[in-house]
Amino acid sequence: MTPSSPTAETQLTLPDELKPADGRFGCGPSKVRPQALAALVGDGAAVIGTSHRQKPVKSLVGEIRAGLRELFGAPDGYEVALGNGGATAFWDAAAFGLIRQRSLHLAFGEFSQKFATVSKGAPFLGEPVVVSAEPGDVPDPASIGAQAAQDGADAIAWAHNETSTGVMVDVRRPEGAGDALVLVDGTSGAGGLPLDASQADAYYFAPQKAFGADGGLWLAALSPAAVERIEQLDGAAGRWQPAFLSLQTAVENSRKNQTYNTPALATLLLLADQIEWMLAGGGLDWCIQRTAASSGHLYGWAEASDFATPFVADAAKRSLVVGTIDFADSVDAAVLAATLRANGIVDVEPYRKLGRNQLRVGMFPAVEPADIEALTSCIDWVIENVPEATP
Repeated sequence: MTPSSPTAETQLTLPDELKPADGRFGCGPSKVRPQALAALVGDGAAVIGTSHRQKPVKSLVGEIRAGLRELFGAPDGYEVALGNGGATAFWDAAAFGLIRQRSLHLAFGEFSQKFATVSKGAPFLGEPVVVSAEPGDVPDPASIGAQAAQDGADAIAWAHNETSTGVMVDVRRPEGAGDALVLVDGTSGAGGLPLDASQADAYYFAPQKAFGADGGLWLAALSPAAVERIEQLDGAAGRWQPAFLSLQTAVENSRKNQTYNTPALATLLLLADQIEWMLAGGGLDWCIQRTAASSGHLYGWAEASDFATPFVADAAKRSLVVGTIDFADSVDAAVLAATLRANGIVDVEPYRKLGRNQLRVGMFPAVEPADIEALTSCIDWVIENVPEATP
């Protein structure tokens, strides 16, 4: 499968019996369940186009907040807040409203690094401490508590799952970090990875991955300590902030089951439907069973292959929800992805900035494990039917 002849390969037609029932394997935006889309067209018709300050929408937001508390097993006193703008906006809001003076960041990929960059650019904060790892690896949160205390960090941040590389890391409070808040980006991990919510003070995410909705919204499970920090920093001297980025404003509005400014109601409806589906199936444990089955098959297939290898070397760090698979030089992964796309199997291209000869596969709870099995069968078929690709 050489890059000099992609046209012939992308014209290959996969046998229908090999294809997955649903060919969407994106890592965000990710697969939206057809049943959720049907409900959006049906039940959502009575809500979309109505005021977000009235009971139907506020009841919907209330269902989402209560459902997330149940799904995550949030401890007493934790609040679920939400606001517009997605996780990117939450980083800016957190720099204003959760970091008092200095933060420590675990950076091990594109998205875990971005929050560190936001903190570095905030003129009212000290230089952040950044503990890095090479792509495909991750620092151990348990090892940085003493460093955080020594360097005066009052907030410690990392990603539950690094979407760009396919590594995951536990959510656990570092020992010896004093009263530093633990801020965990769960955007691609929430709903598909194990979680003890008590180990984070802000577990935040956007709903376009495991929660099968659209982007443009952030949600966060906030501990009492996080809420107290937000109240302390609201309106602090030298910290002018637009109301759109005020976490205090977001918390106050969330308690009323609303957002500060107009939300996308379709996103709320899709999110509510996905949470209901997750809870009806058996909650977070059931979701993890699905992602573990999918990822177990993908990594097992790669390890048994002559031409594919899991990118993340340490099996314990391989994500259950985002699988990255490297290919031998004899396989052009870009042509392979194009061939699959031409056959309706989409969004398996690698993260663009990583620059590796690999595929990246979303395995969120809505993705059927049987479809992951079909995907690997399709990859095998394509490679077997392109002589240049045979190892």
